[in-house]
Amino acid sequence: MDRLRAGEGILRRKPIEHIEETEVGEGTRLDKSLGLWQLTAIGVGGIIGAGIFTLAGTVANGTAGPAVLVSFLIAGVASACAALSYAEFAGMIPKAGSAYTYGYAVLGEFAGWFIGWDLLLEYTAIVAVVAIGISGYFSFLVEQMGADLPRWMLGAPGTGTGHRVDLFAALLCLLIAWLLNQGIRSAARFETFVVALKVLVVLLVIGVGVFHINTANYHPFFPFGISGAFTGAATVFFAVFGYDAMSTAAEESKDAQRHMPKAIIYSLVISMVLYVAACLVLTGMQNYKDIDKESGFSTAFKSVGLGALADVIAVGAIIGILTVMFTFMLGVTRVWFSMSRDGLLPRWFAKTHPTRHVPTRVTWIVGLASAVIAGFVPIGEAAELTNIGILLAFVVVCTAVIVLRYRQPELPRTFRTPGMPVVPALGVLFSIWLITFLQWQTWVRFAVWFAIGCGIYFGYSYRRSVLAERPAS
Repeated sequence: MDRLRAGEGILRRKPIEHIEETEVGEGTRLDKSLGLWQLTAIGVGGIIGAGIFTLAGTVANGTAGPAVLVSFLIAGVASACAALSYAEFAGMIPKAGSAYTYGYAVLGEFAGWFIGWDLLLEYTAIVAVVAIGISGYFSFLVEQMGADLPRWMLGAPGTGTGHRVDLFAALLCLLIAWLLNQGIRSAARFETFVVALKVLVVLLVIGVGVFHINTANYHPFFPFGISGAFTGAATVFFAVFGYDAMSTAAEESKDAQRHMPKAIIYSLVISMVLYVAACLVLTGMQNYKDIDKESGFSTAFKSVGLGALADVIAVGAIIGILTVMFTFMLGVTRVWFSMSRDGLLPRWFAKTHPTRHVPTRVTWIVGLASAVIAGFVPIGEAAELTNIGILLAFVVVCTAVIVLRYRQPELPRTFRTPGMPVVPALGVLFSIWLITFLQWQTWVRFAVWFAIGCGIYFGYSYRRSVLAERPAS
């Protein structure tokens, strides 16, 4: 049987028309049980979190002032360019893996490997960073109740005298891994319920806060100039994605071709409406100079004599950020599962539970890895592992949707990205622009991780790929 020629190796592509035929192996079936609103809840859960409860106050105070509203709008428009590209692919290729699978099908195996390998680190690090952030809120609430926790368990080494491990953050990562291993149906129900609570808290903040707005606080609206609003957009951009991780669950959707594009768009629209309204309330309740960078809404409500509501907001922040962990751990496990099923990583990882039909092995591995990072790495260092991979994924997906539209225009598409090729091209340009804001240390860590990935690809994946074992077409 003739095999793919070596020269075609790194450029071989998963044929979209027959993508089901490229997926082999018993015991690798995922359970199709997610409906439209469960998918949307997973997307909203990944988008709304630190953006409202932390970043809004940080950017308003020191970067954009009341124009933080404009920052979110700019970031939202830029993110929408990528979201629309994801929506076209999600309706056309309803398989696990998201950007990895799309890149593999359009740009070739090495491009798919490159983005998939990068997302394994990025998504895992995001889970850990979010867990550390929740742990900080938890410690604050416990101290408010007058309890004294042992100092050794309150933070990673280097974050304070006597700190040895951030125990609560590590346990949170393991808790989310356990939840995901109960089956996608049960896990999605929990996520939907918690997201509903989070949205209710945000609506409570907006509904009560609107009656305490002082319009004088909106002047000057651009205290740091227009450039401040754009700089703020680069910061808050990382609060307006999450649909990318949600799209990795396409294979677990009841009707992915119809529901996935809608869920991506709905989740971004819902989140942006809440972001804009929350920013108007926050900057209207307090002068931007007085907004607390870490707990903006809590301090804003305390400043108007609503201290009890401030505590509710703090609890809501914990709940809200918890859903981000769920979405991104779901994302990394599905990318890993998909890469393993394709033979680019050992197929042992692609085995699913015989009754729950979830990739149990990789879920526990990710849970343990994120727990180690969350428990023993300070949040600043852990955060430096994030961002670049997601931006590169946006570049890959936006580029691929343009290439495929011209290469195979006849393929059936349940959703078509509007404004082709301008809209996805803007997604590419904005992502590249944001990459220039990243610190050099991020590039060094990325280069090291990429070098390790290249070693694995050319030493193992290139020859073990499912496509390498199939006859040339």
